[in-house]
Amino acid sequence: MPLSAYLVPVLLLVASNVFMTLAWYGHLKFKAAPLTLVILASWGIAFFEYCLQVPANRMGHAVYTAPQLKMIQEAITLLVFAGFSTLYLGESLRWNDWVAFVLIFVAVFFSVHDWS
Repeated sequence: MPLSAYLVPVLLLVASNVFMTLAWYGHLKFKAAPLTLVILASWGIAFFEYCLQVPANRMGHAVYTAPQLKMIQEAITLLVFAGFSTLYLGESLRWNDWVAFVLIFVAVFFSVHDWS
């Protein structure tokens, strides 16, 4: 398999997670906005996440197992969220958050590594 078969799904997952993180947490800066409006805006943003996530999983399943794809996606979610939390929300991550992230990345390694 060419390297792109492994890389393209991961890049699509990164892009999809940017949209999903914005959909789920972007409204936290707009607490005065009506909840109904926030929900509709989040759904609109999440549409683009699905337009990237579904192809990422479909293409990725040619080279990764479903559990591997899920583990990769979770690690990407944490990386994207860490950046979003710090840069957009201005909330620093605590030491225990970083320890939890490292443990999840260790889990991803164990899931994706070829043990044969």
